[in-house]
Amino acid sequence: MPSVSAETAGVEEMTQNGEMTDPGVATRQLPVGLSTRVRVPASSANLGPGFDCLGIALGIYDEVIVETVEAGVVLDVEGEGSADVPRDESHLVVRALNHGLAHAGVSAPGLKLRCINQIPHSRGLGSSAAAAVSGLAAASGLISAAGFGVGLSTDELVQLSSEFEGHPDNAAASVLGSAVVTWTDTADEVNSYHAHRLSVHPDVCATVFVPDTESSTSFTRGLLPDAVPRADAVFNLSRAALAVVALASDPRNLMAASADRLHQPYRASAMVPTSDLVAELRARGHAATVSGAGPTVLVLGTAPIPADIRVLAQGLGFTTHSVAIAGGVDISAG
Repeated sequence: MPSVSAETAGVEEMTQNGEMTDPGVATRQLPVGLSTRVRVPASSANLGPGFDCLGIALGIYDEVIVETVEAGVVLDVEGEGSADVPRDESHLVVRALNHGLAHAGVSAPGLKLRCINQIPHSRGLGSSAAAAVSGLAAASGLISAAGFGVGLSTDELVQLSSEFEGHPDNAAASVLGSAVVTWTDTADEVNSYHAHRLSVHPDVCATVFVPDTESSTSFTRGLLPDAVPRADAVFNLSRAALAVVALASDPRNLMAASADRLHQPYRASAMVPTSDLVAELRARGHAATVSGAGPTVLVLGTAPIPADIRVLAQGLGFTTHSVAIAGGVDISAG
């Protein structure tokens, strides 16, 4: 599991002549003409009761192809969100890539990127986490292609993407694949992010109901209270523990294991169609939850969603997609 080093924490180090230096200062430059390709899955966080600590990787993918060039940043983006994202160094993938290179003490003379987006933006499917993982994984691929070592470890990818993007449940799921349990240790105001990968029972399948509307995580998080009743805290603790059992070994418990009292009730008024669909699905025996901060709805079950449910969802403004439980990030030669 990842641990915090001076470099990760941003702590300055002392040189031999007594001067302070940033540990991320590049000491090696990548040659021109290297390339790598990364494929990163979407993710759903919380899974009902596991607020900020449970996540699962879903088979919707963003792909990034990166080449080192002589100078500058050339960025081509297609697919989801392509009309709304920047085409310069401020793009999240580019920032994450440079962050990963700097972490390893490496720089690039210039970068040419092609981003092929399939993960819907601002829908609760981890698009920002996937972008951060894409950039860091691309940095790892370039480092390896240059012969500067094996690249970034999975522990480093979990740590860097979590601290970069802020949602370790999403980020770790995109890095490791399958389902994950995440936790955070804090020392001297520095967070160390950890994740454990669960092998999901082969009978478990996922369905997402994706609306056209978007949601802001910062807004919906602001709806949550600072304190909750003890009974609700105990309820969620039991259900989050049961979720691990249901996902890994006994899917019969998915319905009970997906119940929540900590966050979904407080966000319901901000996402009425989402809340209505979750309630309707659960009334019909489907383990429905809000995916992350919404507005997408996730169902984990052992059978395909029937046609009448798809019609119901369409009437509420949702498109239904059956998706695989995905593996983690894939890094290959460009």
